[in-house]
Amino acid sequence: MSARLTLLSLAMFVATVAAQGLTAPIDPTGVPGTRILGGGGKLPASVYERFLELAGGKQGHIVLIPTATAACDTEAQQQAILTRWRTDHPGYEFTLLHTRDRATADREDFTAPLRAATGVWLGGGAQKRLADAYLGTRTERELQALLARGGVVGGTSAGTAIQTRTMIQEGMAEPIVATGFDFVPGAISDQHFLKRKRLPRLLKVLAAHPGHFGIGVDEGTAVLVHGRELSVLGASKALLVLPAAAGRPERVLELAAGDRQDLVTWQRAARDRQSAPWPPMPMAEPRVPHGALVIVGGGRLPPAVLDRFVELAGGKNAKVVIVPSAAPASERTPDPIEKALRARGVEVRELDCTTPAEVTTERLAVLADATGIWFGGGRQWRLCDAFEGTPAVAAFHAVLARGGVIGGSSAGATIQGEFLVRGNPLGNTEEWCEGYDRGFGFLPGCAIDQHFVTRNRTADLQQLITSLPQLIGLGIDEATAIVVRGSEFEVLGDSKVAVVDFRRSEGAKEAVWLLPGSRWDLSTGAKR
Repeated sequence: MSARLTLLSLAMFVATVAAQGLTAPIDPTGVPGTRILGGGGKLPASVYERFLELAGGKQGHIVLIPTATAACDTEAQQQAILTRWRTDHPGYEFTLLHTRDRATADREDFTAPLRAATGVWLGGGAQKRLADAYLGTRTERELQALLARGGVVGGTSAGTAIQTRTMIQEGMAEPIVATGFDFVPGAISDQHFLKRKRLPRLLKVLAAHPGHFGIGVDEGTAVLVHGRELSVLGASKALLVLPAAAGRPERVLELAAGDRQDLVTWQRAARDRQSAPWPPMPMAEPRVPHGALVIVGGGRLPPAVLDRFVELAGGKNAKVVIVPSAAPASERTPDPIEKALRARGVEVRELDCTTPAEVTTERLAVLADATGIWFGGGRQWRLCDAFEGTPAVAAFHAVLARGGVIGGSSAGATIQGEFLVRGNPLGNTEEWCEGYDRGFGFLPGCAIDQHFVTRNRTADLQQLITSLPQLIGLGIDEATAIVVRGSEFEVLGDSKVAVVDFRRSEGAKEAVWLLPGSRWDLSTGAKR
């Protein structure tokens, strides 16, 4: 393929991504530092203890910003605030920072305590006072710098509302929305949530601001955001909220103390709800018009399957790019595929990226004349994090379009479908995870599950296809593969493959089982 055609393919992919609303890739590392979103009322001591611990304990430098309250302008009021904190937390040293003058908030000398701070607490009151004083000033920039260097920013009530860029300022039936700090990208926070029955308010604001999810925190409770993790502390509950959009229903998830969720999953789910309904009706025709796919269900890789992959890649003239699992190096186990390919005389290269920032033009150059790609195992959501929304996906498709072969095992099998199964970063027991339900689409119209018989996943796939009958479900067991060309695939290996296709069947909703040597036509839904 010429360089000009490659660039054209990448440009077309970027345009497609923009049309789908999948704009900038979401940072898969989550957020630096830690945020604590308190719901107001009387927070339990455990919340403050966690804040102080994260801020470095008694060796930390804690700054209190009480500007949200009207009762902090006098020296006496400020001393009362400091005395209360020092009494409640003996042995800690606190500095109070307060102004209502934006010019002062922009001064280097005023913000000096923030440059030495390890933790900042934003007190309750009216969030508008915080925004009026600090938004867009050096103070806000120093708070962001504190988080970037691994510090903690906590707050309660107004100190929670101000932490999201889209900020609910006031109002109930007709909420007034203003601008806050962008400490939790993609979120809109609300507080006193259950106590003041604010779910309708949050849903209304979310509906008017697509691409966001809601964090509603009740009194006496806090949400801690660290890296990718959302966790709950306190006596009541926090709710994560998505409004109905793009054909998806309203979603409200209640979290109690100790419960955890993945921030990036909710950011992605909110982003995806801006795009066209998913999955589309009907799905694309299940056909690979050029090249071939080798999709392995995990476990041992039979030599015959690898031989077929090498043959399809051009034999000893093959140029294969290995794409590892995208897991951090500390979590990887050796993959024998490279050694096995080299033993067959194949030229092997690697495209090893864990974040979109690592997907550069220089790294993608290994795909320019590749005749095959092999995706490693691991967790499929990591491949989404690394490559989705980048030119890499178009470059992968370009290898297929010019007659190459794409193969993969386990996660590297599942990612090849249009619909992604078991994408939840919190565990792969769930068949469907909103935010991680899009594969790379090498095999359109299909959802691919792996380790299928070994891990007894038949009922899971049948339930998925019952919910989304426009999909074809393919369950591939370990040490087994399908080789797809056009709309037809052949089964290779040691075990069997299940096809769950409700599009043409009437009556029974059962899987069709295929043994090695069997052939199946995805378009007609019949054996060949």
